[in-house]
Amino acid sequence: MKSIFFIAWHDVRYQLRQGGTLVWLFVMPPIFFYFIGTVTGGFQGGMTGGTATPVVIAAQEPGFLQEQIDLRLRDNEFEPDWRAEAVPDEEGNLPRRILSIDDNFSNQVVAGESVKASYDTRASALSRDYEAIRIQRSLYTALADIVTAEARSEEPLNAAALAELNAETRVWQLEVSTAGQRLVIPSGFEQAIPGILVMFTLLVLLTSGSSMLVIERLQGLLRRLASAPMTRTEVVAGKWGGRMVLAALQIGSAVLVGTLVFKMSWGPDVAMIIIVLAAWAAFCASAGLLLGSLAKTEGQASGLGVLFANLLAALGGCWWPIEVTPGWMQGLQKLMPTGWTMDALHKLISFEAGAAAAIPNVAALLIGALVVTILAINRFRYE
Repeated sequence: MKSIFFIAWHDVRYQLRQGGTLVWLFVMPPIFFYFIGTVTGGFQGGMTGGTATPVVIAAQEPGFLQEQIDLRLRDNEFEPDWRAEAVPDEEGNLPRRILSIDDNFSNQVVAGESVKASYDTRASALSRDYEAIRIQRSLYTALADIVTAEARSEEPLNAAALAELNAETRVWQLEVSTAGQRLVIPSGFEQAIPGILVMFTLLVLLTSGSSMLVIERLQGLLRRLASAPMTRTEVVAGKWGGRMVLAALQIGSAVLVGTLVFKMSWGPDVAMIIIVLAAWAAFCASAGLLLGSLAKTEGQASGLGVLFANLLAALGGCWWPIEVTPGWMQGLQKLMPTGWTMDALHKLISFEAGAAAAIPNVAALLIGALVVTILAINRFRYE
């Protein structure tokens, strides 16, 4: 055991002296947390992240109904900006979101005429439909207010009738709560932090972890270990241990930053989450050792590491919640080690399915790590 600890300790010391490794280990994950968590801030709702979405309302002489539509838009997390028309800015760009309503629409509604409204947005594909639904909900709610206020009043529709309606307590109120297991598609930082954590652990181990082994082989350092008073098993175990420590540092720092900086909530089963991440670290350490044993050059190890890490991250649901993808892609995730890990983390963090739900995932990761370790041992060579 002394020889194993000696090799692992010196491998970790060498890795932590490399500037590139430190950057990808401690600096890049928080940057990706912020970027990915902000961009993908909602796949099932709450896409605005609690911030009102600005929208330009283009309508000339809107009349007294402006206040009611404004109210309903704000209820649906919009920040209306009423203008006579949507004009380009100094750079010639139209506003990002424009809701166009017929001119003088209040008088048209009072007269019983139809009013047209159209919504144009340059929002991303992820949020475009969500915005359209909220716009429709705002306008239909305002229409329901108009119909109700007009039916209750003997006078023509006016601002006073709408104000009286708004002041009353709604007779029907809808209370929404989860029945049984929580089924909320992870979004924002709840998706980004576990996903980037899983991806970067694999990326660092497949690049830095494998490249170091190739360099030691090319420089003859492994041949010197072969002549030392230690067995081949001790050498391989020490190399695996060093990569396991590197994975633990990656995961530990990411969890710490995610919790303290981004206020990540890890759910009620933190102990099982630690077990899942430990099993993932073991798999990554074995994968780094295997790639380092197969690669012939440092460039080959780094290139293949980046390729495999990004491919497995994309297919495993690290970049986006797999629950929003087609069925065939969700099935493909079940064949990926990244998929096993992300599925377990979603069960424990987002769905709160209980610790027992992640046991099959942990078993799959440990079996996968064992198989990859056996392959790495068989392919390990000193020169």
